Amino acid sequence: MPYLTLTEIEAIAREAHAAQRDKAGRPYTEHLQAVADGVRARGGSDEQIAAAWLHDAVEDHALTRDWLDAAELPGSVKDMVLALTKHEDEPLADYTRRVLATPGALLVKEADLAHNADPVRLAVLDEATRDRLTGKYATVRRLLGLTGTGTPATDG
Repeated sequence: MPYLTLTEIEAIAREAHAAQRDKAGRPYTEHLQAVADGVRARGGSDEQIAAAWLHDAVEDHALTRDWLDAAELPGSVKDMVLALTKHEDEPLADYTRRVLATPGALLVKEADLAHNADPVRLAVLDEATRDRLTGKYATVRRLLGLTGTGTPATDG
């Protein structure tokens, strides 16, 4: 059976997240679009772009794990989505190890973090939330080995 196209995946993600808003009250689908665009701009594959559209679907309960398991998607897309799905009360170190261990997931997470940490996006939040999220994103970037330039840090 043929896999879902990127257009179909985008439509599914937009429908699944249609009622959702981000912390600033914006439609959550704007975030999904920004992450997909960020993956594309970073040279990501179609599979990584598909995972970008779906990266929060299971975590946010927009789509179920059963849906993902049954979806006509390459195994690599399913693996990336599951790697990017943070579990409740999961330590960040465990989460980031899973992202690093899953081929393709780091680029999607890098695009996700870039949009989440966008100063324009953060500026509309209250100071306490902005400070908490800025610290969290910096920690995740460090655990993933991403430098300030958005490239993996090198050993040495």
